[in-house]
Amino acid sequence: MNEREGLDVLRLGIDSHQERIVYLNADCHVVKSEGFAAHSRVSVSCGDRSIIATVNMTHDGLITHNQAAFSEPAWQALGLKGGDRVMIKHAQPVNSMSHVRSKLYGGVLDYPACFEIVKDIQQGRYSDIQLSSFVSACTADRLSNSETIALTKAMIDVGEQISWHQPIVLDKHCVGGLPGNRTTPIVVAIVAANGLVMPKTSSRAITSPAGTADTMEVLTNVELTREQMQQVVDEQGGCLAWGGSVSLSPADDIIIRIERALNLDSEGQLVASVLSKKVAAGSTHVLIDIPVGPTAKVRSFDQAKKLEDKLIETGEALGLNVLVHRSDGSQPVGRGIGPALEARDILSVLQNESDAPADLRERALYLSGLLLEMSGLSDKGEGIRLASETLSNGQAFEKFKSICHAQGGFKEIKSSAFQQEHVSDRSGIVTHFNNRCLAQLARLAGAPNTKEAGVELLVRLGDRVEKGQPLFRLHANARGEMDYALDFLSQHLDCCQVSGETV
Repeated sequence: MNEREGLDVLRLGIDSHQERIVYLNADCHVVKSEGFAAHSRVSVSCGDRSIIATVNMTHDGLITHNQAAFSEPAWQALGLKGGDRVMIKHAQPVNSMSHVRSKLYGGVLDYPACFEIVKDIQQGRYSDIQLSSFVSACTADRLSNSETIALTKAMIDVGEQISWHQPIVLDKHCVGGLPGNRTTPIVVAIVAANGLVMPKTSSRAITSPAGTADTMEVLTNVELTREQMQQVVDEQGGCLAWGGSVSLSPADDIIIRIERALNLDSEGQLVASVLSKKVAAGSTHVLIDIPVGPTAKVRSFDQAKKLEDKLIETGEALGLNVLVHRSDGSQPVGRGIGPALEARDILSVLQNESDAPADLRERALYLSGLLLEMSGLSDKGEGIRLASETLSNGQAFEKFKSICHAQGGFKEIKSSAFQQEHVSDRSGIVTHFNNRCLAQLARLAGAPNTKEAGVELLVRLGDRVEKGQPLFRLHANARGEMDYALDFLSQHLDCCQVSGETV
């Protein structure tokens, strides 16, 4: 192509969720001369800036023969503005895909292979189809401990790292799979109130109705720059930020997007995701919570032990002090499932309200106690006492508010537009919750994208209920989403069981 073959840029404003897409007219001279087809991978350049993008074709007058239109992620990544012209050519082959193909056929990934793959992912060279093949190649337990260590190191090395110049920097993570288990904001507040350093970066939801970042976004700004995060931690001793905004293990958020779309979790990628971000955030001591239950992500203690061993071995290889705690995953934690509903639970615990969810409070205190002991601030077995005092005397809530204000302000929680209760069709005892069904129910109602949507539990395991008594309340902001959730519920009545019978 020569200079006169450049194309005028057109901004369509299409949100393709991180995927970089260029839209071309099928009869465009560049398409014909270069032999582009739908889903071709191309290099798009504007001056000295360039990106790799996926071609989508149009066959009507939306885009002219002399234009190249862009999805919003592609437009922003290339730094385009009106009046720019771009050059488009075939992208160089992604050589690291040979390692992915090898893994699909039973090969082993070493560090150089992992680094090539992760570097290409971070630079946007993988299409969504290629990303899907990588996620699939690593899914379930297909990554050995040595491969997990190699992948974790690679994810650290392609991103940035923060140093706090402190001998002890604490962190905590839950592997997920248990709706409403939003202990982290309470734990950070308690730990930071005791003068310790806990710079918490969290992910958004993958397959759940809310991640910590989604829930905290209801209460404050979580999209901090690295400089803003450092300032908050310097001032407050802790923060509650979205990891994707501070370029820590940047390839991880790209991989997470594909895992969410495929509804897949990989044991090795989970370990790499968690620990790469801990190292990148400058942590020295990390507490990992693994809920275990029949409908949790981790369903057996044998599976939990295997994951625990992988976390500890990978942590040791990275110089991290890792402590793993296994918790009860038989039912959701707290009452809320979904960002705003979980935020209400967090505030009720921090404010010591009489009707605050006791299980959320107890879990947060226990985990806080373990971190206080890991730091050496409390003797073994004494951490929970100090944590309880910090919560009861209001210091934790004051620290939480200070962290929120430092991150940009303390927001008011909004309520959902539509609510509907699901009632028991018999009297009896609540004997079972299906965590996965409840999580899906909350997602169909709109969570986490709609912050107010989700499920509000009104009973716990072992509760006596009467016929017609509400078991949980659905929240949605659109009638259509409420209908989607209700349709799912009508086919999955095992979300909650009374007296061993489905309701």
